[in-house]
Amino acid sequence: MSGDGYEWATPRVSPVRLRPREVSFRERVLDRSSPLRSLDWVLLVAVGLLVGVGGLLIWSATREHQITLGLDPNAFLKKHAINAVIGLGLGVAAALVDYRSLRAYAPIVYGASCLGLLIVLSPLGATINGAHSWIVLPAGFQIQPSEFAKLAIVVGMAMLLGEKRDGEDTPRDLDVVQVLGLCALPMALIMLQPDFGTTMVFIFVILGVLSVAGAPARWVGGLLIAGVLVGGLVAPHVLKDYQLNRFKVVSNPQIDPRGVGYNVRQARIAIGSGGLTGKGLFHGTQTQGRFIPEQQTDFVFTVAGEELGLLGAGGIILVLGLVLWRGLRIATLATDPFGRLVAAGVVSWFGFQSFVNIGMTLGIMPVTGLPLPFVSYGGSSMFANLMAIGLLQNVHMRSHESGPRNF
Repeated sequence: MSGDGYEWATPRVSPVRLRPREVSFRERVLDRSSPLRSLDWVLLVAVGLLVGVGGLLIWSATREHQITLGLDPNAFLKKHAINAVIGLGLGVAAALVDYRSLRAYAPIVYGASCLGLLIVLSPLGATINGAHSWIVLPAGFQIQPSEFAKLAIVVGMAMLLGEKRDGEDTPRDLDVVQVLGLCALPMALIMLQPDFGTTMVFIFVILGVLSVAGAPARWVGGLLIAGVLVGGLVAPHVLKDYQLNRFKVVSNPQIDPRGVGYNVRQARIAIGSGGLTGKGLFHGTQTQGRFIPEQQTDFVFTVAGEELGLLGAGGIILVLGLVLWRGLRIATLATDPFGRLVAAGVVSWFGFQSFVNIGMTLGIMPVTGLPLPFVSYGGSSMFANLMAIGLLQNVHMRSHESGPRNF
C-alpha cells in the first residue's frame, strides 16, 4: 500500500531456466569419477599398436596372392579390422562387468568351453590347415573353442585358488588337486584334436597361477618333473608322426628340408634377410613369393623380420613386453587374490604363447600353430585376447577404486 492510498502491483518475474552447461569429452575424462580415468591407457595403446602393425603385416602377406587369384587384395586386412572391432566390443563387455561377480559365472564359462571342445570332436567339427580344432558356422564363420578355453581355465583357477580361508594364506593340497582336475578335462579334449601347442599353453598357465597363488614348491617342482616324464613317455604314443618330427627339427634343422623342416628353414631365411631396417613393407621376396605357408597366421613374425628388419621385429617384441609388464603391474596392485590370479593367468598365457610363436620362427621352438597375440590373423584368437585385456582392465579399474596408484 503506497502513501496516497493506492496499491501498486508487484510485477511478476518469470523464473529463468538455465540450460545445463555441456561437459566436454576432455572434462569427462579428467573427472576423477570417470571410468575412463581409471583405465590403463598404456596397456590400451600397446595393444592398439600390436593390432595395427598386425594388420599391416597381414595385408603385406596376403595382398599379392589375392591379386593373383583375382580377389580383393584388401580382404584379409578388412577381416582383421572387423575381428578387432568385434573383439573390442567383447573386451569392453568383459571390462564393465565387475570381475568379482565372475565367481558366480565361472562354472557356466567353464561348462560352455568344454561343450565347445566336445562339439569340435563331433561330426560338427572341421579340419582346417591340418588342425581338427574348428566349428564351421553359417555364412562362412569359423570358431576355435580352444582359444576361449584359455579364458575359462584362467577364471576357473582364480576362483578355486582365490578363496581365502581363516588362517590360510597359501593353497592347500586339496586346492591344487582341484585345480588339476579342473584343467584335466579341457586339456584331454584338446589333445584329442590333437593340439599340442594349446596344451603347452595350459600347462604354463597352470604353473604360473599356482606359483603366484603361493602353492607349495613341491607341487610346482613335481608338476614340472611330471610334465617332462609324460612328454617323454606318453607323447610319442599320442602325437602323430608329423608332430614328433617338428620336435626333431629343433635339434636338427637339416631334417627333411623339403618336408617338415621346410617352414622353419624358409622362416629363418626370411628373418635373416631383413637386416637392420628390412626390405620395406610389400617388398620382402620371401613374403611376396609365398615361400612360407600360412604367413598371415602362425608365421606372421617372419613378415616383420623380413620387411621391417631387426628394428621393426624388435619393436614388436618390446611392445609385447610392455603388455606383459602392465599385466604384471595390474596383478601386483590387485586388491584381492581373485583379481591377482586372473591377471597372473592372462600374463602367463600371453607370455608363453608369444615366446613359442616367435621361437618357432627362429627355429628354437617346435612349430605348434600358436598365433602371435594381437598380431596374427584369426577371429577366435583376437576375440579371446581382447576379452583377456578386458579382464585386465576390469581388475585395474576396481583396484583403482581403492585409491590413487602410482604410474
